[in-house]
Amino acid sequence: MLNVNGTPFHPDTLQLTDIPGMQAGQAWVALVFCILYLISITGNISILALVVKEPALHQPMYYFLSMLSLNDLGVSFSTFPTVIATFCFNYRHVGFDACLVQMFFIHTFSFMESGILLAMSFDRFVAICDPLHYATVLTNNCILAIGLGILAKSFTTLLPFPFLVKRLPFCKGNVLHHSYCLHPDLMKVACGDTHVNNIYGLFVVIFTYGIDSTFILLSYALILKAVLAIASWEQRLKALNTCISHICAVLAFYVPIIAVSMIHRFWRSAPPVVHVMMSNVYLFIPPMLNPIIYSVKTKEIRRGILKAFFKSQS
Repeated sequence: MLNVNGTPFHPDTLQLTDIPGMQAGQAWVALVFCILYLISITGNISILALVVKEPALHQPMYYFLSMLSLNDLGVSFSTFPTVIATFCFNYRHVGFDACLVQMFFIHTFSFMESGILLAMSFDRFVAICDPLHYATVLTNNCILAIGLGILAKSFTTLLPFPFLVKRLPFCKGNVLHHSYCLHPDLMKVACGDTHVNNIYGLFVVIFTYGIDSTFILLSYALILKAVLAIASWEQRLKALNTCISHICAVLAFYVPIIAVSMIHRFWRSAPPVVHVMMSNVYLFIPPMLNPIIYSVKTKEIRRGILKAFFKSQS
């Protein structure tokens, strides 16, 4: 569908939706989302503040953790405006261009998280497999270069998406299936030839999630090989214990992604609420769980939190 001047038709606004079947309990759903945001934002800001303030945490492992917390804040703030507007104020409209901007940032931060988890696995690989060169390999300049590389990779691979969407006409209505904007959701209401969008989307997924997850698995295979070569059972457990937090973070990120992919591929007849709920889990659970995981499983983070708490009490 084209306008009279021959340009693709774009609606002025797109309509967001809440969770199907949850209209009666929308107040409770809004409360749940507010709690999720509160835990996520407070937890990740606390991690960042601790790493900045505590000299004992000025180490590569915690610099990467700071990147993860900063990225999780980006995920939370990307979805925050439309989710809160939809569930708390019952305002369901978002401008077309604003929707494209939100889509870009949501996907960019999501792909960045995958890259950061890969960088953290590299940190654990060097720490366990080559501990004598840990400080010389993971210097501050190296960590900065890795962080900028992750940012540049995600930004450049996701940059074409808004332009690929904007070239399409929208003739299947303007109602989206989530309370935020995602590329697959926009493709459902776009018409015209969407093959380029779908092919490029598949390429980006393989180029990021596929490659990152493969190298994460490879790094842990090498870590396990190095750990099994340690004679002392106690030392083996000590080495593996330094990886527990990262393994939990990887599972919290990749399990929902795999579940969403499996449902879309093998259970397309699933009720709409299942698809929406899984998409929400994929976006909201990792930013909430990561600070909890590292606070519970990492002794230095836990010690820093207790120190800050007792200092505030005194």
